Amino acid sequence: MPEILVAVREACADALALLLPVSCAGCDEPDVALCERCALALAPDPRRQFIEAPGGVVAVWSGLAFEGVAARVLRAIKEEGRTSLADALAPALAAALARAGAGDAVLVPLPTSRRSYRRRGYRVPDLLVRRVGRRPSRLLRYARRTGDQRGLDRDARARNVAQSLVATGGAGLRVVVVDDVVTTGASLSEAVRALRAGGAEVMAAVTVAATPRRRGTRR
Repeated sequence: MPEILVAVREACADALALLLPVSCAGCDEPDVALCERCALALAPDPRRQFIEAPGGVVAVWSGLAFEGVAARVLRAIKEEGRTSLADALAPALAAALARAGAGDAVLVPLPTSRRSYRRRGYRVPDLLVRRVGRRPSRLLRYARRTGDQRGLDRDARARNVAQSLVATGGAGLRVVVVDDVVTTGASLSEAVRALRAGGAEVMAAVTVAATPRRRGTRR
């Protein structure tokens, strides 16, 4: 879809959100999209982890922990169409990009499935990239269908997405992979594999938030 049409769809989604009854996405306080207290809870708190990928490990920088207010705001964007909230997450993503040294890199968002795009009308990773003033480069596409990752353990997630992506360009480019949330890193690892297979140099991966690792879980 041409960039101008994408921008129009996102602007319409933002405008619609302003017309509907609203409560704080973080705490349900009425008549405000995001209250001051919840906005403060989204102050960037960058953290790093490493994921295994064909060709070597990759650093993943995230701007927030995926819990509390951050988790509720991301879910509101993804499931309730509240795209205007992406502005509140932009500082966290910008901080993660800065830590990853992504200043001159090409930002490659993980692709959105056709079903999710039809349901939402926008691609969440692309939306977030644009809200930090950068242009997403859609160099990845699905080569096959995958199942829902929710409820799967680490190994099942990896099997679900294995060989599911293919790069449509990027040879010789320095790229950073972008997604909204990292849980086990399976999807990011598959994106790195596909981009490297296409000849790109993957500098790092970046997400708005990272699911906290619980004691006793496998890395």
